[in-house]
Amino acid sequence: MKAGITTVLLATAILGAFGAAEAQAPRKDAIWARTTFAPITLNGSLTEPAWAVAESMVIRYAQDSGMPGSGWKSEGGVNPGNPTNATLKFLIEGNYLYLGARIRDTSVGGSKDFNRFDGLLMGLKDHASDGAPKPVSEYMYAWWNPLSTDPQPVGQLPAFIGRWATWPPYTARSAEQIANWNAVTVIQGQSNTDIAADTQYTIEMRFNLTPMGYDATSPAGEIIEWNVSVYDCDNFWPLNAGTFSSNRVWWQGPWGNDVHYNEVRIWANPNVNTASGPVPTIMPEVVVPNGAGYTLPTINGTLTESVWADIPGIDIRYGDAALRQTYAGVGPFRAGQYQPPVNGGTAAVLDPGDATVKMFHEGDFLYLGFDVRDQVVQYHPSFDRWDGFLVSINDRGAAGPDNNLIGRRISFQVGPTGAVQDHDYLSTLILDGGASVATALEPGTTVDTLGLSADVGYTAELRIDLKKLGYPAGLGDRALFIGVNLLDGDSFTPFTDSYGTRTWWNREYEGTCCPSWTHLSATQFVSGVEDGVPAPSFEMARSYPNPSSQPTLSYALTEASDVTLEVFDVQGRRIERRALGVQPIGAQELSFDGSGLEAGLYLYRLIVLDPQSGAARREIQGRMVIVP
Repeated sequence: MKAGITTVLLATAILGAFGAAEAQAPRKDAIWARTTFAPITLNGSLTEPAWAVAESMVIRYAQDSGMPGSGWKSEGGVNPGNPTNATLKFLIEGNYLYLGARIRDTSVGGSKDFNRFDGLLMGLKDHASDGAPKPVSEYMYAWWNPLSTDPQPVGQLPAFIGRWATWPPYTARSAEQIANWNAVTVIQGQSNTDIAADTQYTIEMRFNLTPMGYDATSPAGEIIEWNVSVYDCDNFWPLNAGTFSSNRVWWQGPWGNDVHYNEVRIWANPNVNTASGPVPTIMPEVVVPNGAGYTLPTINGTLTESVWADIPGIDIRYGDAALRQTYAGVGPFRAGQYQPPVNGGTAAVLDPGDATVKMFHEGDFLYLGFDVRDQVVQYHPSFDRWDGFLVSINDRGAAGPDNNLIGRRISFQVGPTGAVQDHDYLSTLILDGGASVATALEPGTTVDTLGLSADVGYTAELRIDLKKLGYPAGLGDRALFIGVNLLDGDSFTPFTDSYGTRTWWNREYEGTCCPSWTHLSATQFVSGVEDGVPAPSFEMARSYPNPSSQPTLSYALTEASDVTLEVFDVQGRRIERRALGVQPIGAQELSFDGSGLEAGLYLYRLIVLDPQSGAARREIQGRMVIVP
């Protein structure tokens, strides 16, 4: 029987958080939206004082707007003589997200044809929707009207298209639609005519976050999942064949109705406001430990080396919504599962996919260990019925046709004898000497597609030379963009009871949203805390015993810090907040009394602040199972 949440617990909810002493690549997928407590008038002028201190992002055509998903594409004509140059700013007021955009443009307008217009195509993930991953809702604000005739009216403003609009464009919107999404645009010039050159247009936009399932007013903070494409069409009013150009440039994700590549994480917290000084650094979602000093694994699939026992891991389990809530960053909303039809239907999943994945690196090599608990280990040639894994990593040395970092599908399955079968880009890496992989069956496990014998599971080891994925020797900025997908096929007699599932952490496939922004630690990993001194620049949180009515939370600080404990249930409701005061460097422990709580999984985080300035340093996250 597969182990449940009460018996398989990670030492940490993520692979760790590291101290300020270790440099990281600046995150280009995340930005703070400061909270303003003064009202914003939606008039397109961006004159309120809050806009002057808002965090901003500049997006330019043919320039990288940030790893891993940003890109650009020409949609027609010649290279632009006036390439896209847009400055975007973000604020929170109440539970509304405000976007301010100044877009320099000498030729503003639109048409009935797609891509022949200016404007914004945005996606906002719907956290109010059931299930996971959360779907995207389209917010398109552009000079596009496919049901009209050209030329469009001179002086026309953009149309609202998508979630809070009525088709066709320029149809009058209801009071509810306007309340949930609205914008005002001011043009310095005149749209849909090139008789005189324009200068720019300015957009002031408001998103109501409440119906989308966000709460930016929560003391716990919020991460808003968003992306944008800036469309730019020039010299089309009238058409000048010699100078006409049409293109788009996007920040992380190009579409509003699909989830390609990546997304922008807009961070919000009432404590990060227009008067709070410099914004906190947005840390990586996962830190991969450095295995220097350990005996490196022999890639035979067995996970017998001590490094595998010492480092923490990530659980992936089909049908376990509570587990997904423990993932870091946007992981709870991007992780998900899927059951494809098998033999014409979707049979009951009797033995859900269940695995622990561990990662560490040493030198230029990334190591992954997979421990799969599976009562029915099988081989089947159909991808939908594999027992195996799909690991997706962005290649730091290769751009795709959309000029963003291309994702590599590194996949393998248990073969008919139990030996590994490599697939996709993993086969390329192996032929190039850049990877090795192996699987090993647990004792008592056999491979068949009849389901006649009870199995225990299998393990696997994968080693990747990151230099073969475009990293320089020494790993450069040490940023890694990764997702892991567990494939579990179970076959039975009668064959109609057979099924297959896919369950993923962060990203399903190499081209979909969204990989974990991961840091490859430069600091040697040390298991536990020795002599009261924590591993340098590496913070850990554990709860023990697990389960318990009064667990002890154990963690270590790399510098003296002001610490606050917050505890949440799996619905995200905060049930306790406790100020622990200023604590010294080194190992710390505290007792948590959960005797009055219902039995179940609880999440906790330790908010670590600079005791002098009050600035946020980092968060230490963990989880515990309470049994009264």
